[in-house]
Amino acid sequence: MKMFVAPPRIYLHRQFVDFRKSINGLTVIVESELELPVMSGALFIFCNKAKDKLKILYWDKTGFALWYKRLEKDKFKWPNRANEDCMELTEQQLNWLLEGYDVVGHQAVNFENMGL
Repeated sequence: MKMFVAPPRIYLHRQFVDFRKSINGLTVIVESELELPVMSGALFIFCNKAKDKLKILYWDKTGFALWYKRLEKDKFKWPNRANEDCMELTEQQLNWLLEGYDVVGHQAVNFENMGL
């Protein structure tokens, strides 16, 4: 099952979030801290301090949806960029994050640049 159909943008909120926050609390973070339009259809990704839970908030034109994932034995590879509150991800990077890969250190290879 494909959860998201071609989101226009994917934003990762780098700071850890209190996971007692639900839709209303997370929309306040998007609008006030990130200063981004919460009803744009973009995905907004949040992580807890233990790095074992993710929440993805998005507007699907009929209402807000909140997707939640909890890892049982591992931690998400959360980007460590102290000077950025938010970073934009590609769909591939989102998939890498959900599969447990490091989205910053993991990059696609362009064969044209390899001198082959």
